Amino acid sequence: GVWRQTRALLFKNCLIKCRTKKSSVQEVLFPLFFLFWLILMSMMHPHRKYEEVANTDLGLLDTSVLVNFVIGYTPPTPVAREIMKKVAFDNFEDGLITEEYLSEEELEEASFLKPSNFVGVVFKDSMSYQLRFHDSIAMSSIYTESR
Repeated sequence: GVWRQTRALLFKNCLIKCRTKKSSVQEVLFPLFFLFWLILMSMMHPHRKYEEVANTDLGLLDTSVLVNFVIGYTPPTPVAREIMKKVAFDNFEDGLITEEYLSEEELEEASFLKPSNFVGVVFKDSMSYQLRFHDSIAMSSIYTESR
């Protein structure tokens, strides 16, 4: 019973494949074509490996550049306040000016009013953020990947 039905089904499928040669060839060649295309694209844009950079002492930070510098941040969560307090007072003796904003829109408006000495920080969560400059967005990243 089962063997006869399986054999009949296989024979029927072989007949269908023989009668529809064009679609059968397409079923085989299209995946091979796309595989070839993916291999070609990966060879054209290889991953770049960057060498490790040794730890070096960069010397003292020139704080004269940071006079009247404003760092705005949003959203005003306790974690964000703690991080910005550390940035402002632990690294600089005079401290930086930090301002908190309730939304990203308020932060953008402030960046248009003070374009030369303003940097915005948008905290996505407690471990990631985006830097907002007057005309661009810089993503925080630990490593660089090829596109």
